[in-house]
Amino acid sequence: MKFNICAAKPEDCKDIARMIMELAVYEKMPDQVKISYKELEKDGFGPNPFYQCLVAEVPEEHKSKDGHTKVGYALFFYTYSTWKGRTVYMEDLYVMPEYRGKGMGKALMATVAKVAKEQHCVRLQFSVLDWNKPSLDFYLSKGAEDLTAKEGWHFLRFHGIALDNLAQEAP
Repeated sequence: MKFNICAAKPEDCKDIARMIMELAVYEKMPDQVKISYKELEKDGFGPNPFYQCLVAEVPEEHKSKDGHTKVGYALFFYTYSTWKGRTVYMEDLYVMPEYRGKGMGKALMATVAKVAKEQHCVRLQFSVLDWNKPSLDFYLSKGAEDLTAKEGWHFLRFHGIALDNLAQEAP
């Protein structure tokens, strides 16, 4: 199937928001999504973008059963390793179910890697849910390392009241 990978534009944010919710449903956490397409526009396309995004687009003749031509996305941002240097963190990689197995996920991830290399990044990092064996197997087949098993890293988060409480402890 023919498809195109390109940088997202502000007008793609409604489709990206839709696919973020689809991914959250797949990950069994739809109640966790609190972001709107307006926030995606502001945060990704304002004067100081917090993220970059690629979209996978199919021609009209291959649009989804619901009429969508934007059928996948990869959202990523830059971070820094004090041990290794420039790093890209891929927050999401998603392809609508009816388009999986056609090379779009691989193309999206490879394009994120290409952008990372162009920006002199030495790492592409991301996380995957422990039960998501299809995705984990896909990443491992491409050469990703499972740092949980290899190095014992745990991915932690402060949010909500815990983040508020921690911030209040600042001098």
